[in-house]
Amino acid sequence: MPESVIVSHTLELDFPDDLVENARNIGEDSDRVCELMQQFKDLIFEKGDCNPHRMDDEFLIRFLRARFWKVENAYKLLSRYTHFRGNNMHWIDKVHPLSLEVLGEEDIMTITPYLDQTKKRMMIFRFGNWKPSKIPVDELFKATLICLEVGIMEPRAQVNGGVGIFDMEGFGLNHTLHMSPTIAQKMIAMMVTSFPYRTTAIHIVNQGWFFDVAFAFFKPFLNDAMRSKLYLHGTNYKSLHKHIDPSNLPKRYGGVMEDYSYKPWIDHAKANKRVIKELELHGYCTDEFYNTAE
Repeated sequence: MPESVIVSHTLELDFPDDLVENARNIGEDSDRVCELMQQFKDLIFEKGDCNPHRMDDEFLIRFLRARFWKVENAYKLLSRYTHFRGNNMHWIDKVHPLSLEVLGEEDIMTITPYLDQTKKRMMIFRFGNWKPSKIPVDELFKATLICLEVGIMEPRAQVNGGVGIFDMEGFGLNHTLHMSPTIAQKMIAMMVTSFPYRTTAIHIVNQGWFFDVAFAFFKPFLNDAMRSKLYLHGTNYKSLHKHIDPSNLPKRYGGVMEDYSYKPWIDHAKANKRVIKELELHGYCTDEFYNTAE
């Protein structure tokens, strides 16, 4: 493992000193944060057509950072987020986060406990490991949403954004039959258009013919900006390395890092009172966390 790559299963919840310059580059001015935050809140009240479930600064600043401190654009994102959340409360209401550990156990998804060379967090999906007969597609959405809601607590994620790697090895007919335009639209909304998390790139690896069939559901919902963030590599990992340095990738993708389960993230989350409080504010059931919280 390269000495320069730090592995940590702990969320970095406080604003790190090395993030100041990046924050400034996306329009964050410490002298105007309070002013722009108040403008944002005033706009929410003035418009009156968006009723977010939270109005605290810690929550709203995510939308301002995601839209480079442009208040009007942040409001549009908040409106899409609120609409998306309202239409999909069954992914949140009465959902127990620990019940979704099976997705990590099945190696369907994980969050790397290290960053890429540009200090972005990476989320890896291995869709070929998904067994639709065992895990309904709604469970994938629930787990992804929780990971995003918790992950965006990190100021580094709010400022730098993140990267997705979709590994399609083993993705076949059975998976394709569970795809639909509705699922495609919701996945794009969650990963790109309706969440205060800037996905700066999605890298598709090991894709085959069935991916092309499934991707046809997504194409109508992709605009030029979205397409520009999508990279198809197949098994050409050298192509992937042009975007993510091998020292920041698992060995299976031509890198040097080990594979990591997301179970340590769950263990950290259920022992962290700030994470538990965040999940509660979003409406999740967290009773089972209190036996281990510190």
